[in-house]
Amino acid sequence: MEGHGQFEAQDTTSIERFQVLSAVDCPDLGRRYGQWSPARAPLTRCHTGLTPADYFGRTLVENLPKNIEVGIINVSVGGCHIQLFDQDSSASYVAKAPEWMKSMLAAYDNNPYGRLVALARIAQQKGVIKGILLHQGESNTGDRQWPDKVKKVYENLLDDLQLKAQDVPLLAGELLSAEAGGKCASMNSIIQTLPATIPTAHIISSVGCEGIGDGLHFSPAGYRQLGKNYAASMLRLLQKEKK
Repeated sequence: MEGHGQFEAQDTTSIERFQVLSAVDCPDLGRRYGQWSPARAPLTRCHTGLTPADYFGRTLVENLPKNIEVGIINVSVGGCHIQLFDQDSSASYVAKAPEWMKSMLAAYDNNPYGRLVALARIAQQKGVIKGILLHQGESNTGDRQWPDKVKKVYENLLDDLQLKAQDVPLLAGELLSAEAGGKCASMNSIIQTLPATIPTAHIISSVGCEGIGDGLHFSPAGYRQLGKNYAASMLRLLQKEKK
């Protein structure tokens, strides 16, 4: 998720041990591509909004031992289909992308998947990749092949980064719920089937996450809660890993 939420003062304070590996240059934020910086909104690019990743990281550092640092990478394109991250279809997708998306794609040299892999390899020089977060689906609403398409991208990432699925779970979040007025809430039933296709996938509930009037995006409070839900799932997985 690129991040649509209007962040507030509480979201722009840096927290020790929570870092972001910048996917683009943002001089005004003091960030350079491929370098670690204190993680504070906006995390995705220079002028994006609040994302689930913000409170995913903040919640993790609050609940993990003080000797553990948390780093995140966020390579996201708002409104994209999952096919954008499939290397077999990415080039054709970029070529046909709508005008409003072109500047987002250009920020990643028209290859978001390649940018994600490049950054992940930089991250592996300092730390260990413990999970992959996914929040996408509005543009694929009703697509029952979505789990297979996600599986292909997930397995490509694991292969390119020499990772094992059992060590790197996939955390996939639900879209804005019907109760919150979500226009794409029907996609949640498809998202919920993902573990049948990817055994190491875990679904993050959006129940109770507030939305805004457009029926597509969460409110700032909703983004914060969704991020905390991602973190709760990750913390449970880390706890199981210890046993």
